[in-house]
Amino acid sequence: MIAAVVLILVLGYWWWGRYPEPVRDGAPSWSPDGRRIVFAAEHGGQSDIFVMNADGTGRRQLTTSTADDSSPAFSPDGSHIAFESARSGNLDIYVISAAGKEPRRLTTSLFVEWSPAWSPDGRSIAFTSDRDPRRQPDVYIMPAAGGEPSRLTMSDTNWSPQYAPDGHAIAVQVDRDIEVFDLRTHAVQRLTYDPQNGMSPTWSPDSTRLAFTTNRGGRLELYTMNADGTNQKPLASMAGGDTIDPRWSPDGARVAFVYVPHVEHPPSGLQPYAIYTIEIASGKITRLSP
Repeated sequence: MIAAVVLILVLGYWWWGRYPEPVRDGAPSWSPDGRRIVFAAEHGGQSDIFVMNADGTGRRQLTTSTADDSSPAFSPDGSHIAFESARSGNLDIYVISAAGKEPRRLTTSLFVEWSPAWSPDGRSIAFTSDRDPRRQPDVYIMPAAGGEPSRLTMSDTNWSPQYAPDGHAIAVQVDRDIEVFDLRTHAVQRLTYDPQNGMSPTWSPDSTRLAFTTNRGGRLELYTMNADGTNQKPLASMAGGDTIDPRWSPDGARVAFVYVPHVEHPPSGLQPYAIYTIEIASGKITRLSP
């Protein structure tokens, strides 16, 4: 038996040394001062919340749950981070201090809630849930301290809500397009039309433009457009893979995103993905993940 255990340990060491676990970082979100990025990282078969400096240094783990934690978002004052977690048995919205203290659960329904996004004043959190009887994803808004949410969307499938920095609107991915919901007038404006589609919207800090993901060119690429849907143009495209999860920096100079290379039969069995940034003015792309 001892010999068998030793053999297993040796083979395991050989396997993981030869085929190490790839980097699997995703869902980046900037701190309000632009100095840090919070993100989700998969390691050892689970996902936790990490934070790093905006240049990729100082990587630090914030959560240590045995369940998956993902989709983090800094509060407008930088003091807290909202995220989704399955630690209650299904996905719920939690909040944790930026220092990484014990998380507090905000949603307690029996349904799935994910993709939290803070309002600019810090009073509300928008999120996606299938709690409606039709069991399709809709966007809801709840008080930042938790409580009964109000429903924003009523039809189709709705994902990835993001408040405009001026607080007047929320951009939502509806099916494979982007729509903007005016919170003052309740008007809805559609900005993209599949197959010239749009997904995962993110606002510029002055609320005049959005960056988004689209596969209109054959693979997932980053585009930008004006807040009314005009002037749609490419921002970032990387050969051999997809660019997803864009988030505009608070100073407007960069967009963080995730690059997913097309790797057939990766040696470890896990598809790698990593966080990058692109400078809007120069187009310079920088890798932040190790």
